[in-house]
Amino acid sequence: MTGIEYDDFLDLEYEPSATDLVCEFTIDPAAGMSTEAAASRVASESSNGTWAALHVDEDELTHLGAVACEIDGNRIAVAYPVGLFEEGSMAQILSCIAGNIMGMKAVDSIRLEDCTWPASIVDGFPGPQFGPAVATEKLDAGDRPVLATVPKPKVGLSTSAHVGVGEAAWRGGIDLLKDDENLTDQAFNPFEDRLAESLAARDRVQEDVGERKDYLVNVTAETTEMLERVDLVAEHGGGFVMVDVITCGWAAVQSVRERCGDHGLAIHAHRAMHAAFDRTDHHGVSMRVLAQIARLCGVDHIHTGTAGLGKLENEDTPGINAWLAGDCHGLTPVLPVASGGLHPGVVDQLIDALGTEICIQAGGGIHGHPDGTHAGAKALRQSVEASLEGVPLGTYAEDHEELATALEKWGAETPR
Repeated sequence: MTGIEYDDFLDLEYEPSATDLVCEFTIDPAAGMSTEAAASRVASESSNGTWAALHVDEDELTHLGAVACEIDGNRIAVAYPVGLFEEGSMAQILSCIAGNIMGMKAVDSIRLEDCTWPASIVDGFPGPQFGPAVATEKLDAGDRPVLATVPKPKVGLSTSAHVGVGEAAWRGGIDLLKDDENLTDQAFNPFEDRLAESLAARDRVQEDVGERKDYLVNVTAETTEMLERVDLVAEHGGGFVMVDVITCGWAAVQSVRERCGDHGLAIHAHRAMHAAFDRTDHHGVSMRVLAQIARLCGVDHIHTGTAGLGKLENEDTPGINAWLAGDCHGLTPVLPVASGGLHPGVVDQLIDALGTEICIQAGGGIHGHPDGTHAGAKALRQSVEASLEGVPLGTYAEDHEELATALEKWGAETPR
Protein backbone atom coordinates (compact mmCIF):
# COMPACT_ATOMS: atom_id res chain seq x y z
CA MET A 1 0.00 0.00 0.00
CA THR A 2 1.24 3.46 -0.91
CA GLY A 3 0.12 6.20 1.42
CA ILE A 4 0.49 9.54 -0.29
CA GLU A 5 0.28 12.30 2.31
CA TYR A 6 -0.40 15.91 1.42
CA ASP A 7 2.80 16.85 3.26
CA ASP A 8 4.68 14.94 0.56
CA PHE A 9 3.74 17.75 -1.83
CA LEU A 10 5.14 20.59 0.32
CA ASP A 11 8.86 21.30 0.49
CA LEU A 12 9.79 24.92 1.04
CA GLU A 13 13.48 24.01 0.72
CA TYR A 14 13.02 22.58 -2.77
CA GLU A 15 14.87 24.38 -5.58
CA PRO A 16 13.08 23.84 -8.90
CA SER A 17 15.17 22.13 -11.54
CA ALA A 18 15.83 23.60 -14.98
CA THR A 19 13.25 21.24 -16.47
CA ASP A 20 10.43 21.98 -14.00
CA LEU A 21 7.42 24.06 -14.99
CA VAL A 22 6.98 26.54 -12.14
CA CYS A 23 3.54 28.08 -11.68
CA GLU A 24 2.62 30.92 -9.35
CA PHE A 25 -0.85 31.03 -7.82
CA THR A 26 -2.77 33.37 -5.56
CA ILE A 27 -4.90 31.31 -3.18
CA ASP A 28 -7.45 31.99 -0.46
CA PRO A 29 -7.46 28.90 1.77
CA ALA A 30 -10.80 27.56 2.94
CA ALA A 31 -11.91 28.23 6.50
CA GLY A 32 -9.75 26.32 8.96
CA MET A 33 -7.13 25.52 6.32
CA SER A 34 -3.61 26.93 6.62
CA THR A 35 -1.85 28.30 3.55
CA GLU A 36 0.66 25.44 3.80
CA ALA A 37 -2.09 22.82 3.88
CA ALA A 38 -3.91 24.45 0.97
CA ALA A 39 -0.69 24.78 -1.06
CA SER A 40 0.14 21.10 -0.60
CA ARG A 41 -3.35 20.15 -1.81
CA VAL A 42 -2.99 22.37 -4.89
CA ALA A 43 0.26 20.59 -5.75
CA SER A 44 -1.29 17.19 -5.06
CA GLU A 45 -4.50 17.63 -7.04
CA SER A 46 -2.72 19.18 -10.04
CA SER A 47 -0.23 16.32 -10.32
CA ASN A 48 -0.62 12.74 -9.02
CA GLY A 49 -2.08 12.99 -5.53
CA THR A 50 -5.33 11.62 -4.19
CA TRP A 51 -7.17 11.73 -0.87
CA ALA A 52 -6.86 8.00 -0.07
CA ALA A 53 -4.03 5.53 0.45
CA LEU A 54 -3.57 3.32 -2.61
CA HIS A 55 -2.49 -0.26 -3.34
CA VAL A 56 0.22 0.40 -5.93
CA ASP A 57 3.27 -1.62 -6.88
CA GLU A 58 6.15 0.82 -6.42
CA ASP A 59 8.01 -0.89 -9.28
CA GLU A 60 5.18 0.10 -11.61
CA LEU A 61 4.93 3.74 -10.44
CA THR A 62 6.63 6.80 -11.90
CA HIS A 63 6.79 9.48 -9.23
CA LEU A 64 5.41 12.66 -10.78
CA GLY A 65 4.32 14.64 -7.76
CA ALA A 66 4.42 18.42 -7.92
CA VAL A 67 6.02 20.38 -5.09
CA ALA A 68 4.66 23.51 -3.44
CA CYS A 69 8.06 25.11 -2.96
CA GLU A 70 7.41 28.74 -2.04
CA ILE A 71 4.84 30.62 0.04
CA ASP A 72 4.70 34.40 0.30
CA GLY A 73 1.48 35.48 1.96
CA ASN A 74 -1.29 34.13 -0.25
CA ARG A 75 1.07 33.74 -3.21
CA ILE A 76 2.46 30.23 -3.72
CA ALA A 77 4.75 28.59 -6.27
CA VAL A 78 4.37 25.01 -7.43
CA ALA A 79 7.05 23.13 -9.38
CA TYR A 80 5.90 20.41 -11.79
CA PRO A 81 8.22 17.70 -13.16
CA VAL A 82 8.41 17.69 -16.96
CA GLY A 83 7.50 14.00 -17.07
CA LEU A 84 3.98 14.90 -15.94
CA PHE A 85 3.23 16.49 -19.30
CA GLU A 86 2.60 15.26 -22.83
CA GLU A 87 4.97 16.94 -25.25
CA GLY A 88 3.29 19.64 -27.34
CA SER A 89 -0.19 19.24 -25.80
CA MET A 90 -1.41 22.50 -24.33
CA ALA A 91 -4.77 20.93 -23.50
CA GLN A 92 -3.09 18.30 -21.31
CA ILE A 93 -0.81 20.83 -19.60
CA LEU A 94 -3.76 23.04 -18.69
CA SER A 95 -5.70 20.04 -17.40
CA CYS A 96 -2.95 19.81 -14.78
CA ILE A 97 -2.09 23.40 -13.87
CA ALA A 98 -5.55 24.95 -14.33
CA GLY A 99 -7.86 21.95 -14.10
CA ASN A 100 -9.54 20.42 -11.05
CA ILE A 101 -7.73 22.79 -8.70
CA MET A 102 -9.98 25.62 -9.85
CA GLY A 103 -12.91 23.97 -8.07
CA MET A 104 -11.33 22.23 -5.08
CA LYS A 105 -12.77 22.74 -1.58
CA ALA A 106 -9.36 23.36 -0.01
CA VAL A 107 -9.38 26.89 -1.42
CA ASP A 108 -12.16 29.44 -1.59
CA SER A 109 -10.44 30.89 -4.65
CA ILE A 110 -7.33 30.27 -6.71
CA ARG A 111 -5.79 32.22 -9.58
CA LEU A 112 -2.98 31.06 -11.86
CA GLU A 113 -0.88 34.22 -12.09
CA ASP A 114 2.32 33.35 -13.94
CA CYS A 115 4.34 30.47 -15.37
CA THR A 116 8.05 29.98 -15.87
CA TRP A 117 8.25 27.74 -18.92
CA PRO A 118 11.32 25.50 -19.22
CA ALA A 119 12.95 24.69 -22.54
CA SER A 120 11.91 21.07 -21.97
CA ILE A 121 8.27 22.12 -22.51
CA VAL A 122 8.72 25.10 -24.85
CA ASP A 123 10.61 22.96 -27.36
CA GLY A 124 7.43 20.98 -27.98
CA PHE A 125 5.62 24.06 -29.34
CA PRO A 126 6.17 25.98 -32.59
CA GLY A 127 5.69 29.54 -31.39
CA PRO A 128 4.83 32.32 -33.85
CA GLN A 129 5.96 32.32 -37.47
CA PHE A 130 6.26 36.09 -37.83
CA GLY A 131 5.37 38.04 -34.70
CA PRO A 132 6.35 41.73 -34.91
CA ALA A 133 8.04 41.07 -38.27
CA VAL A 134 4.62 41.26 -39.95
CA ALA A 135 5.15 45.04 -39.92
CA THR A 136 7.83 44.70 -42.57
CA GLU A 137 7.48 41.17 -43.99
CA LYS A 138 3.78 41.42 -44.81
CA LEU A 139 3.07 45.16 -44.51
CA ASP A 140 4.84 48.47 -45.02
CA ALA A 141 4.50 49.83 -41.50
CA GLY A 142 8.25 50.06 -40.94
CA ASP A 143 9.05 51.26 -37.43
CA ARG A 144 5.63 52.72 -36.66
CA PRO A 145 2.75 50.81 -35.03
CA VAL A 146 0.69 48.61 -37.33
CA LEU A 147 -2.81 50.10 -37.71
CA ALA A 148 -6.01 48.06 -37.91
CA THR A 149 -9.74 48.61 -37.90
CA VAL A 150 -13.00 46.66 -37.57
CA PRO A 151 -16.02 47.83 -39.59
CA LYS A 152 -18.84 49.03 -37.33
CA PRO A 153 -21.41 47.85 -36.55
CA LYS A 154 -19.39 44.68 -36.15
CA VAL A 155 -22.19 42.42 -37.38
CA GLY A 156 -25.11 43.15 -39.66
CA LEU A 157 -23.33 44.84 -42.57
CA SER A 158 -23.78 43.28 -45.98
CA THR A 159 -20.69 42.00 -47.75
CA SER A 160 -20.57 44.99 -50.07
CA ALA A 161 -20.96 47.46 -47.19
CA HIS A 162 -18.27 45.67 -45.18
CA VAL A 163 -15.88 45.79 -48.12
CA GLY A 164 -16.66 49.45 -48.73
CA VAL A 165 -15.78 50.35 -45.17
CA GLY A 166 -12.56 48.39 -45.44
CA GLU A 167 -11.54 50.03 -48.69
CA ALA A 168 -12.12 53.51 -47.27
CA ALA A 169 -10.04 52.68 -44.20
CA TRP A 170 -7.20 51.21 -46.26
CA ARG A 171 -7.13 54.28 -48.48
CA GLY A 172 -7.00 56.48 -45.39
CA GLY A 173 -3.82 54.82 -44.14
CA ILE A 174 -4.90 51.73 -42.19
CA ASP A 175 -2.81 48.59 -42.74
CA LEU A 176 -5.24 45.87 -41.72
CA LEU A 177 -8.96 45.34 -42.05
CA LYS A 178 -10.22 43.01 -39.31
CA ASP A 179 -13.37 41.02 -38.67
CA ASP A 180 -14.72 41.20 -35.15
CA GLU A 181 -15.07 38.19 -32.91
CA ASN A 182 -18.65 37.26 -33.77
CA LEU A 183 -18.51 37.73 -37.54
CA THR A 184 -17.81 34.38 -39.18
CA ASP A 185 -20.10 32.89 -41.87
CA GLN A 186 -23.60 34.31 -41.42
CA ALA A 187 -26.25 34.71 -44.10
CA PHE A 188 -26.00 38.51 -44.17
CA ASN A 189 -22.25 38.37 -44.90
CA PRO A 190 -21.04 34.92 -46.03
CA PHE A 191 -17.42 34.01 -45.31
CA GLU A 192 -16.19 33.17 -48.79
CA ASP A 193 -17.93 36.15 -50.43
CA ARG A 194 -16.49 38.51 -47.84
CA LEU A 195 -13.03 36.98 -48.18
CA ALA A 196 -12.93 37.19 -51.98
CA GLU A 197 -14.40 40.69 -52.26
CA SER A 198 -12.29 42.14 -49.44
CA LEU A 199 -9.05 40.83 -50.91
CA ALA A 200 -10.02 42.10 -54.35
CA ALA A 201 -10.52 45.55 -52.80
CA ARG A 202 -7.20 45.20 -51.00
CA ASP A 203 -5.47 44.54 -54.30
CA ARG A 204 -7.01 47.66 -55.85
CA VAL A 205 -5.95 49.82 -52.94
CA GLN A 206 -2.41 48.43 -52.89
CA GLU A 207 -1.98 49.26 -56.55
CA ASP A 208 -3.31 52.78 -56.08
CA VAL A 209 -1.51 53.80 -52.88
CA GLY A 210 1.69 51.78 -53.12
CA GLU A 211 1.46 50.24 -49.62
CA ARG A 212 0.84 46.62 -48.76
CA LYS A 213 -2.50 46.03 -47.01
CA ASP A 214 -4.19 42.89 -45.71
CA TYR A 215 -7.27 41.40 -44.10
CA LEU A 216 -7.64 39.64 -40.74
CA VAL A 217 -10.52 37.36 -41.73
CA ASN A 218 -12.17 35.43 -38.91
CA VAL A 219 -11.87 31.69 -39.60
CA THR A 220 -13.26 30.65 -36.18
CA ALA A 221 -15.45 27.55 -36.45
CA GLU A 222 -15.42 23.82 -35.70
CA THR A 223 -11.80 22.72 -36.17
CA THR A 224 -12.16 20.90 -39.51
CA GLU A 225 -14.12 23.83 -40.92
CA MET A 226 -11.50 26.26 -39.62
CA LEU A 227 -8.75 24.42 -41.46
CA GLU A 228 -10.78 24.52 -44.67
CA ARG A 229 -11.21 28.27 -44.22
CA VAL A 230 -7.47 28.68 -43.69
CA ASP A 231 -6.95 26.90 -47.01
CA LEU A 232 -9.42 29.28 -48.67
CA VAL A 233 -7.57 32.32 -47.34
CA ALA A 234 -4.36 31.00 -48.87
CA GLU A 235 -6.09 30.23 -52.18
CA HIS A 236 -7.41 33.79 -52.39
CA GLY A 237 -4.00 35.33 -51.64
CA GLY A 238 -4.56 36.47 -48.07
CA GLY A 239 -1.68 36.80 -45.68
CA PHE A 240 -3.46 36.53 -42.31
CA VAL A 241 -6.23 34.70 -40.48
CA MET A 242 -7.97 35.65 -37.27
CA VAL A 243 -8.98 33.14 -34.59
CA ASP A 244 -11.05 33.53 -31.42
CA VAL A 245 -8.46 31.57 -29.47
CA ILE A 246 -10.27 31.22 -26.15
CA THR A 247 -13.66 30.20 -27.48
CA CYS A 248 -12.33 27.72 -30.04
CA GLY A 249 -9.78 26.17 -27.64
CA TRP A 250 -6.02 25.78 -27.60
CA ALA A 251 -5.96 22.38 -29.30
CA ALA A 252 -7.79 23.92 -32.24
CA VAL A 253 -5.35 26.84 -32.24
CA GLN A 254 -2.49 24.36 -32.49
CA SER A 255 -4.16 22.74 -35.51
CA VAL A 256 -4.63 26.14 -37.16
CA ARG A 257 -1.00 27.06 -36.47
CA GLU A 258 0.18 23.91 -38.23
CA ARG A 259 -1.99 24.61 -41.28
CA CYS A 260 -0.97 28.28 -41.36
CA GLY A 261 2.64 27.15 -41.31
CA ASP A 262 1.97 25.18 -44.48
CA HIS A 263 0.66 28.34 -46.17
CA GLY A 264 2.86 31.03 -44.60
CA LEU A 265 -0.12 32.79 -43.01
CA ALA A 266 0.12 34.90 -39.85
CA ILE A 267 -2.39 34.38 -37.01
CA HIS A 268 -4.21 37.25 -35.32
CA ALA A 269 -5.55 36.09 -31.94
CA HIS A 270 -8.76 37.65 -30.68
CA ARG A 271 -9.21 37.00 -26.95
CA ALA A 272 -13.02 37.02 -26.70
CA MET A 273 -14.09 35.29 -23.44
CA HIS A 274 -10.76 35.98 -21.72
CA ALA A 275 -12.51 37.94 -18.97
CA ALA A 276 -14.33 34.79 -17.88
CA PHE A 277 -10.88 33.67 -16.71
CA ASP A 278 -9.07 36.89 -15.78
CA ARG A 279 -11.62 39.57 -14.85
CA THR A 280 -11.37 38.99 -11.11
CA ASP A 281 -8.05 39.37 -9.31
CA HIS A 282 -8.49 36.35 -7.02
CA HIS A 283 -9.77 33.47 -9.16
CA GLY A 284 -9.18 32.04 -12.62
CA VAL A 285 -6.25 32.47 -14.99
CA SER A 286 -4.46 35.77 -15.58
CA MET A 287 -4.23 37.42 -18.98
CA ARG A 288 -0.47 37.13 -18.60
CA VAL A 289 -0.73 33.33 -18.61
CA LEU A 290 -3.26 33.31 -21.46
CA ALA A 291 -0.83 35.40 -23.50
CA GLN A 292 2.00 33.00 -22.67
CA ILE A 293 -0.09 30.05 -23.84
CA ALA A 294 -0.93 31.89 -27.06
CA ARG A 295 2.75 32.52 -27.77
CA LEU A 296 3.67 28.88 -27.28
CA CYS A 297 0.79 27.74 -29.50
CA GLY A 298 2.00 30.08 -32.21
CA VAL A 299 -0.13 33.19 -32.69
CA ASP A 300 1.54 36.25 -34.22
CA HIS A 301 -0.66 38.99 -32.69
CA ILE A 302 -2.80 38.98 -29.56
CA HIS A 303 -4.92 41.62 -27.86
CA THR A 304 -3.40 42.57 -24.51
CA GLY A 305 -5.22 45.75 -23.47
CA THR A 306 -4.67 49.49 -23.63
CA ALA A 307 -2.89 50.29 -20.35
CA GLY A 308 -6.11 51.87 -19.08
CA LEU A 309 -6.63 54.14 -22.10
CA GLY A 310 -9.55 52.29 -23.70
CA LYS A 311 -13.04 51.14 -22.76
CA LEU A 312 -12.10 47.78 -21.22
CA GLU A 313 -10.99 46.92 -17.70
CA ASN A 314 -7.39 47.90 -16.97
CA GLU A 315 -4.74 45.20 -16.66
CA ASP A 316 -0.97 44.83 -16.62
CA THR A 317 -0.59 45.55 -20.32
CA PRO A 318 3.05 46.73 -20.15
CA GLY A 319 4.08 43.63 -18.18
CA ILE A 320 2.29 41.26 -20.56
CA ASN A 321 3.75 42.99 -23.60
CA ALA A 322 7.25 42.78 -22.12
CA TRP A 323 6.87 39.02 -21.69
CA LEU A 324 5.59 38.62 -25.25
CA ALA A 325 8.66 40.50 -26.53
CA GLY A 326 11.18 38.84 -24.23
CA ASP A 327 13.27 35.74 -24.61
CA CYS A 328 11.52 32.39 -24.19
CA HIS A 329 14.01 29.73 -25.22
CA GLY A 330 14.21 31.05 -28.77
CA LEU A 331 10.50 31.47 -29.49
CA THR A 332 9.63 34.29 -31.87
CA PRO A 333 7.99 37.24 -30.02
CA VAL A 334 4.33 38.18 -30.41
CA LEU A 335 3.05 41.57 -31.59
CA PRO A 336 0.69 42.98 -28.92
CA VAL A 337 -2.57 44.55 -30.07
CA ALA A 338 -4.10 47.52 -28.25
CA SER A 339 -7.84 47.80 -28.88
CA GLY A 340 -11.14 48.79 -27.33
CA GLY A 341 -12.29 52.41 -27.21
CA LEU A 342 -9.23 53.94 -28.87
CA HIS A 343 -9.33 57.07 -31.01
CA PRO A 344 -6.76 59.55 -32.40
CA GLY A 345 -6.82 61.73 -29.28
CA VAL A 346 -5.26 59.04 -27.06
CA VAL A 347 -2.64 57.65 -29.44
CA ASP A 348 0.19 59.77 -28.04
CA GLN A 349 -0.55 58.51 -24.52
CA LEU A 350 -0.80 54.93 -25.78
CA ILE A 351 2.57 55.05 -27.51
CA ASP A 352 4.12 56.66 -24.43
CA ALA A 353 2.81 53.78 -22.34
CA LEU A 354 3.43 50.85 -24.68
CA GLY A 355 6.01 51.91 -27.26
CA THR A 356 5.85 51.58 -31.02
CA GLU A 357 6.13 47.80 -31.48
CA ILE A 358 2.38 47.31 -31.19
CA CYS A 359 -0.70 47.10 -33.36
CA ILE A 360 -3.24 49.86 -32.70
CA GLN A 361 -6.79 48.87 -33.57
CA ALA A 362 -9.57 51.44 -33.62
CA GLY A 363 -13.17 50.82 -34.64
CA GLY A 364 -15.55 53.54 -33.51
CA GLY A 365 -12.56 55.87 -33.23
CA ILE A 366 -12.26 55.71 -37.01
CA HIS A 367 -15.79 55.11 -38.29
CA GLY A 368 -17.31 57.56 -35.82
CA HIS A 369 -15.32 60.46 -37.27
CA PRO A 370 -17.74 63.23 -38.30
CA ASP A 371 -16.44 63.09 -41.88
CA GLY A 372 -16.57 59.33 -42.21
CA THR A 373 -14.28 56.32 -42.30
CA HIS A 374 -11.70 57.64 -44.77
CA ALA A 375 -11.19 60.80 -42.72
CA GLY A 376 -11.14 58.79 -39.49
CA ALA A 377 -8.40 56.54 -40.85
CA LYS A 378 -6.38 59.56 -41.93
CA ALA A 379 -6.79 61.08 -38.47
CA LEU A 380 -5.50 57.94 -36.78
CA ARG A 381 -2.50 57.76 -39.11
CA GLN A 382 -1.83 61.47 -38.50
CA SER A 383 -1.94 60.98 -34.73
CA VAL A 384 0.69 58.25 -35.04
CA GLU A 385 2.89 60.44 -37.25
CA ALA A 386 2.64 63.30 -34.76
CA SER A 387 3.51 61.03 -31.85
CA LEU A 388 6.56 59.59 -33.60
CA GLU A 389 7.77 63.07 -34.53
CA GLY A 390 7.32 64.27 -30.95
CA VAL A 391 4.82 66.93 -31.99
CA PRO A 392 1.82 67.56 -29.69
CA LEU A 393 -1.39 66.36 -31.31
CA GLY A 394 -2.99 69.81 -31.07
CA THR A 395 -0.04 71.38 -32.86
CA TYR A 396 0.01 68.71 -35.58
CA ALA A 397 -3.74 69.16 -36.06
CA GLU A 398 -3.24 72.77 -37.12
CA ASP A 399 -2.13 71.51 -40.53
CA HIS A 400 -4.13 68.27 -40.62
CA GLU A 401 -7.86 68.84 -40.71
CA GLU A 402 -8.88 65.22 -40.19
CA LEU A 403 -6.97 65.06 -36.92
CA ALA A 404 -8.32 68.48 -35.90
CA THR A 405 -11.89 67.26 -36.37
CA ALA A 406 -11.19 64.07 -34.38
CA LEU A 407 -9.70 66.04 -31.51
CA GLU A 408 -12.66 68.41 -31.53
CA LYS A 409 -15.03 65.44 -31.27
CA TRP A 410 -13.19 63.24 -28.75
CA GLY A 411 -10.45 65.33 -27.18
CA ALA A 412 -8.00 63.24 -25.18
CA GLU A 413 -10.62 61.46 -23.08
CA THR A 414 -11.05 57.71 -22.90
CA PRO A 415 -14.54 56.20 -23.20
CA ARG A 416 -16.31 54.23 -20.47
